[in-house]
Amino acid sequence: MAFSQRILFWDLDGTLTDPADGIVHSVQYALRHFGLEAPREQLLSFIGPPLTDSFAKTFGFSDENCKKAVEIYREYFKETGIFENEPYPGIAELLEKLSKLGFRHYLASSKPEPLCVRILEHFGLDRCFTAVAGSDFAGTRARKEQVLAYLMERDGISASSALMIGDRRFDAEGAAEFGIPCIGVLWGYGSREELETAGCAALASDLEELYSLLTV
Repeated sequence: MAFSQRILFWDLDGTLTDPADGIVHSVQYALRHFGLEAPREQLLSFIGPPLTDSFAKTFGFSDENCKKAVEIYREYFKETGIFENEPYPGIAELLEKLSKLGFRHYLASSKPEPLCVRILEHFGLDRCFTAVAGSDFAGTRARKEQVLAYLMERDGISASSALMIGDRRFDAEGAAEFGIPCIGVLWGYGSREELETAGCAALASDLEELYSLLTV
């Protein structure tokens, strides 16, 4: 499949960086406040969806406890968990190669926008991005479709000119709200079945395959 779009909306967690340690440790930190424990494998499901959804679905938390859990999660994440994270090998080089071919990169993440900026700056990826869009700390812009709507309105981007790249169904489903095709990447935390069911236009098993899909 050939894609003509030159504006790329990138997911962050599981697409550009592997955030597993930071997210898992932050969730465990929050759970201890409630006298709970959970293994790493169970908490990998927190990578991708809004945190409130994950606390409610995985542990049955009430709205009030979800809000408190997110607050405590961020105590750890803002200082430590944010940097228990690393870019996937070759990501920076891929972004730079695509930039030279005329692609423009925008971050579209459900993580709070100031934290997204810190992560990109910490790993030197900020130089590759035209702009960053994320959620807000109040939780009023947590879903991917809300982030995309905010980004396109703020930066004057037409949905017809954009392509989403992400590793979870939330990326594909959020983009589909605006008729934006999504390339699902298989090195993150969503399975092939999840991404196919979510309606991804194409799947990439590695960076080389993603580059080929974008430049064929």
